[in-house]
Amino acid sequence: MDDKTKGNIPVTTTGKEAAKGTWPSLHPITSMEKAFDRFFGRRWPSLWSDIPAVDTLFEFEGLRLPSLDVIDRDAEVVVRAEIPGIEKKDINISLADNVLTIKGQTSSESKEEKGDYYRHEISSSSFARSVSLPGNVDESKVVANLKDGILEVTLPKSESSKRKTIKVQ
Repeated sequence: MDDKTKGNIPVTTTGKEAAKGTWPSLHPITSMEKAFDRFFGRRWPSLWSDIPAVDTLFEFEGLRLPSLDVIDRDAEVVVRAEIPGIEKKDINISLADNVLTIKGQTSSESKEEKGDYYRHEISSSSFARSVSLPGNVDESKVVANLKDGILEVTLPKSESSKRKTIKVQ
């Protein structure tokens, strides 16, 4: 399948054999330990104002989880992800066993020298999100596009997963 039929971003598909024995990991173990230490090591929150929001609890050490929308339509499933600042070349999309995985990373480096002042900053961030799809999809017709920081993956349903109307008799 050529890149024109798949949209702007290549989507990697693997069969069940390749996915067996792998565990979808979103966070390294050490990062999880640090998050729990930071969360549970805090004093008891006063009137719940100090509790971090669940969606920001894991935003640390360059790891960020984008918001996802999964839209189940009659003939397709559309997954939208907010990934501002990430370029097409830094996105990896894969599909295995009806699980769509979106990964990405970005890095930047800036230097500034003025007289006695010297600044050199390096930053990087990465993310990975996996979502189980509500039905079987036709892997050969998956299309992914990125526009204005919104990634949209359109996954046409296979005939067996399309909604059918059943009349009551």
